[in-house]
Amino acid sequence: MISIGRVLRGAAASGLVGVVSGSIAAQAQEEFPFGFVMTLDAARMPGSKRIPSIEIGDNGEVILELWCNGGKGQFSVAGNTIIFVPGAMENRSCSPDRAQADQDLLASLGDVATWRRQGDQVTFTGSKSLRFLINTN
Repeated sequence: MISIGRVLRGAAASGLVGVVSGSIAAQAQEEFPFGFVMTLDAARMPGSKRIPSIEIGDNGEVILELWCNGGKGQFSVAGNTIIFVPGAMENRSCSPDRAQADQDLLASLGDVATWRRQGDQVTFTGSKSLRFLINTN
């Protein structure tokens, strides 16, 4: 025969497990997305299928694909503070508007100071806010 105390202890333990696992899942969703590829939440430029993306390695190393050019960089993250340092960039033959958009995006990334994650959305905030969507497929 099972006692009521035993049933209540079991129910309390399973409830605690649910709370703890829910807390861990929520925390994991809010961590910086090291090891993921993210795409800028922006419309395509006229005449192009390309949207800028960044691939962030486990140690913060970044592979950038901008509106036209591509290259490397590095993120340093401490809490909600972030610093982006651009590295070597490839100079592909770009139209003047795409080259300018690349320069503007690099300047905005270089100016970010904080970041925030909500589910699959990551927002970098500096003089301008940039929202990226984590590629989950």
